[in-house]
Amino acid sequence: MTTASQPNVEVGVPFGEQLTRRAAVDPDQIAVTMVAEDGSETSVPLAHLDRGANQWARALAARGAGVGDLVGIAIPNSLEFVLTALGCWKIGAVPVPMRWDLPAWESSRLLEVLHAVVVVDEANRDALVAEALAQDDTALPAVVSPMQNGICSSGSTGLPKIILNTRPAEWTTALSEPFVAHWAPVPRPQAILVPGPMYHTNGFNPLFYLLGGDRLVILEKFSATGVLDAIQRHGITHFTATPTMLGRIADAQDAAPRDLSTVEWIMQGAASMPPDLLRRWFDLLSPERIIMAYGMTENLGLATLRGDEWLRHPGSVGRGFRETEIRIRDEQGADVPVGEIGEIYLRAPMNDTFRYLGGAKPAVPTADGFRSAGDLGSLDEDGYLYIADRRTDMIVTGGANVFPAEVENALIAHRDIVDVVCLGLRDPEWGRRVHAVVQRADGAGDLNADDVIAYAKSRLARYKVPKTVEFVDEIPRSAATKVSRSAMLEARGG
Repeated sequence: MTTASQPNVEVGVPFGEQLTRRAAVDPDQIAVTMVAEDGSETSVPLAHLDRGANQWARALAARGAGVGDLVGIAIPNSLEFVLTALGCWKIGAVPVPMRWDLPAWESSRLLEVLHAVVVVDEANRDALVAEALAQDDTALPAVVSPMQNGICSSGSTGLPKIILNTRPAEWTTALSEPFVAHWAPVPRPQAILVPGPMYHTNGFNPLFYLLGGDRLVILEKFSATGVLDAIQRHGITHFTATPTMLGRIADAQDAAPRDLSTVEWIMQGAASMPPDLLRRWFDLLSPERIIMAYGMTENLGLATLRGDEWLRHPGSVGRGFRETEIRIRDEQGADVPVGEIGEIYLRAPMNDTFRYLGGAKPAVPTADGFRSAGDLGSLDEDGYLYIADRRTDMIVTGGANVFPAEVENALIAHRDIVDVVCLGLRDPEWGRRVHAVVQRADGAGDLNADDVIAYAKSRLARYKVPKTVEFVDEIPRSAATKVSRSAMLEARGG
């Protein structure tokens, strides 16, 4: 659909209306399949999903939600999660997914910042299901949510922060264009697997692809075997996962191989990808089917590359994507030479499409419109970006800078290490010492600190080698496989 004055500009369709249009065209097409932890499944066709969203919209409205109001979604991956988000868009409200497993004190801090009109949680979930079922399921008037959604984050400070996507909730084809289409055509519709929690950007964004015609298969809870089973059962063509997830999936595939031939492409994001793990996935699929991305929830910009590009630029996270420009600058704001580490600055059309709740200070643009999220990296002569680490995570030990991600990527290649986090602990001699928190692989109980340090010496410069090693039964990661370095540091005395 185009306008007369701007014939090449697509007119956006309200998210709720887009769902109704899709349901009218293909009412019996399966839109969402929910996979429970026990492997049981529930599949919902488009017409049923649209009617359910209308009912949830009216139930949320009956509780006071309306245009522009924030609605918290503090429940695990479920059909109710999907219907709450779609119901928000039907009445112009703004869905804000939240971690459901936070301790009470942390959840209360987040809710104080959110000021949600309605919060869907485990306490009222069943009541809302009943209220929705009692509502009329006919179409609602089309209305646009003034913001697409919010995403909750503790950031690097540990303080509650909500990032609001301030673009209006109007669907266009660009919103559902697969990343891989930049390199080659991709069959549509996609069968998209959602392996991680939908409170995370990578878990929530597939809803936009649902509006564009793709089918979603959503795991209630991540498991490596669950991912592989879903790929084989549903002909999954795409999924996005963190390196930790991809490592576990690769291990499960080694143990009991499944047919992965339907997978057209996968995307890796949220953390640095260890090279050895990346090469394992090149063997499982092919370099051309692996996409890596660097970005942030604030949409300051985006860098991507495909696996075959990575082989020519090993270690890179890509070049500027979708009109993103990248600069590396020093503390005085001057561009640094090629190959030198500095702070990463991005400029892109989406720069001004977010705002914070919670008192966090937004990234202030430079005079020429670039913004930084505080990450450190470098550019090569071809414009490919290499991430060193977050400035806040960098360890200054004996006057030298050590980036935890580099140490972690070196250690995770050890066959007896299944997970690792490196911290900078206070030290009277070094200021901060590099400390490795290691989770052994099953059956690797003989692995000791000397073994880890010796392995690190074979792969790293001496000043980067951990001076101390701690073994734990399990690294404390969230459902999105992220780790809170600040909490781990605090637990070890800072």
